[in-house]
Amino acid sequence: MASLQNGKSLWIFMLLSTILTVLAGRDFYKILGVRKDATDRDIKKAYRKLAMKWHPDKNPDDPKAQDKFQDLGAAYEVLSDADKRKTYDKHGEEGVQKMGGGGGDGFDPFESFFGGFGGFGFGGGNKQRGHGEIPKGGNIVMDLEVTLEELYTGDFVEVLRAKPFAETTSGTRRCNCRMEMRTHQLGPGRFQMMQEEVCDECPNKRFIIKDQLLEIEIEQGMQDGQEYPFVSEGEPHIDGEPGDLIFKIKELKHKTFERRGDDLFTNITISLVDALNGFDMEFKHLDGHVVKVHREKITWPGAKIKKKGEGMPNYHNNLDKGVLVITFDVDFPKGELAEEQKEAIKTILNQDSKQKIYNGLQV
Repeated sequence: MASLQNGKSLWIFMLLSTILTVLAGRDFYKILGVRKDATDRDIKKAYRKLAMKWHPDKNPDDPKAQDKFQDLGAAYEVLSDADKRKTYDKHGEEGVQKMGGGGGDGFDPFESFFGGFGGFGFGGGNKQRGHGEIPKGGNIVMDLEVTLEELYTGDFVEVLRAKPFAETTSGTRRCNCRMEMRTHQLGPGRFQMMQEEVCDECPNKRFIIKDQLLEIEIEQGMQDGQEYPFVSEGEPHIDGEPGDLIFKIKELKHKTFERRGDDLFTNITISLVDALNGFDMEFKHLDGHVVKVHREKITWPGAKIKKKGEGMPNYHNNLDKGVLVITFDVDFPKGELAEEQKEAIKTILNQDSKQKIYNGLQV
C-alpha cells in the first residue's frame, strides 16, 4: 500500500512539474547561456555569438537549427528590452505575451547585428544569372570613431542609418542588358555576325528610404583602421545586389594613454621631493581598475617603469595583454636657494659639480 502511495505521489509531482514548465514557458536566460544578472552587453554578446552558430543557412542538415535560432531571437527580444525583461522575471514568457510582445512575434534582431540576409557572409558565392555575374552596387566606407576605453573593454555601438529599399511600382523597364553575338543574313549564302545589345523587360522599381538600426560590436583589442563589414548593406543596384557597408575603426586620441600596438604609454610628472625620496601613487586604468606605482630609489627625468599585463588586450587572444610603459618627468622648483641650503644639498647628495657637453640627438 505504501509503495502504491509513493508511486502516486511521484506521478503527481511529475505532472505538476510539467504543468509549471509549460506555464513558465521557455528559459530565455538558459537559451542565451547568461546569468540572470547579465548586463545588456553580456546579452548582446551571447546572442551575436549563438546566432552565428545556429543560423539555419549555416546548418542546412540540422533540423533543430531553425527552432534554436527562433528561440535565440525570442530570448534576445525579451531580455534586451528593460520592461519586457522585468515582466519576464516576474511572470515568465506568458506574462510577456500578455503585455503584447515577446516569444517570437516577428522581431528579428539578426539584421541589426549582421545586416540583411546576405550580411552574414555564408551560403552565397558568386551568383550567376545566365549571362554572367550579377551586378553589384558600390561599397560604402565610413569612419567609426571609438574611444580607447571601448577598444580596451569592448562594447556595442548603435548606428542609425538611412537605407534605400527597392519596391516594385507600375510599368516595365529595360533590364539585364548585355552584349550578344547575333547572325544576320545579308543575302543568299551571305551572313554577318555582330554584337548587339539585348535587354529583358522587368517591372519598374523605385527606392524608398527607411531607417535601419545596426549593432556594431567593438571587440577588445581592435586596431585603428580595422574594418567591420556589413555584407550587402551598401549602395543598391537596381538590377543586382547591393554593395557592402564597411565601417573603419578610428581610434580617438586619449588624454592619458597613447597606444602602440598592444602596449600603452603614459607620462607622470612628480615633484623633486618625490624624485629624491621615492613615492607611492595610484591612478585609474581604462576600465576603472587602479594601477599602483611604488618607487623607493631616486627617479630621474626620463626614467621608465614597465608594468606587464597592463597594456591593451590582444585582438586574437584577449587574455594576453601588452605592457604599460610609464615615463617620469620631474617638476623642479623655481627660484633661488640660500647659500646654506645649497651647502646642505651638496652634503646630502655627496656629488661633485660636473658638466658634460655632447650631441644629444646623435644616435
